[in-house]
Amino acid sequence: MAAHVLLLGGTTEARELAAVLATRPGVRVTSSLAGRVSRPGALEGDVRIGGFGGAEGLAAWLREQRVDAVVDATHPFATGITANAARAAAATGRPLLVLRRPGWRPGPGDRWHPVASLEAAAELLPGVGRRVFLTTGRLGLAAFAHLAGLHFVVRSVEPPEPPMPPDVELLLARGPFTVADELALLREHRVDVVVTKDSGGAATAAKLTAARDLGLPVVVVRRPPLPAGVAVVPDVAGVLERLGFGRP
Repeated sequence: MAAHVLLLGGTTEARELAAVLATRPGVRVTSSLAGRVSRPGALEGDVRIGGFGGAEGLAAWLREQRVDAVVDATHPFATGITANAARAAAATGRPLLVLRRPGWRPGPGDRWHPVASLEAAAELLPGVGRRVFLTTGRLGLAAFAHLAGLHFVVRSVEPPEPPMPPDVELLLARGPFTVADELALLREHRVDVVVTKDSGGAATAAKLTAARDLGLPVVVVRRPPLPAGVAVVPDVAGVLERLGFGRP
């Protein structure tokens, strides 16, 4: 009987892992997407879209579909599904791996302001800059909605929904972005502070290099903690090795 792996998330690493698992004989992979992006990219293997109904619903699905292992490759800030995956895996006895790309680290010349949450970033902003390049995702704008007197340049894959800050300029774009792209954007919009989550990875890291080159401060929202006891691996090769599927 084929080994069935449930892969949570539509990140770059999730897509890479799905593509590799789909080539392994005797392995069935099902990728689960939350459905927040209306046009997700192609994924290898089976794909399901939508929630499970909390940890209990996910546990029931694992049993019904005879899942052998769960890999959580969601965004580092998707705390809800990660918590549910940990509870469901514990309830069903399925092994769970959390695939998390390493976070960003400041280097020489960086002017980073680490904060614990979007709300903390919003509280800090008025004392740091007035023209804000906000790249925290379309679902987090509510934390900044009360900030009048600041101009926000918001980049998102899809249009955000209210509430939003009163002075917003929206840019619809999908990474990866080059340093040259980011330098041009920051200069064109006269940005004086960048706000980002510590997503990690190369696809959107160029904005950090561009901010460093221009001497701009960067407000960085730290990653939330993972549930206690979960196994974390930094890359696709680590997942394959832990699951016993060899190297990519």
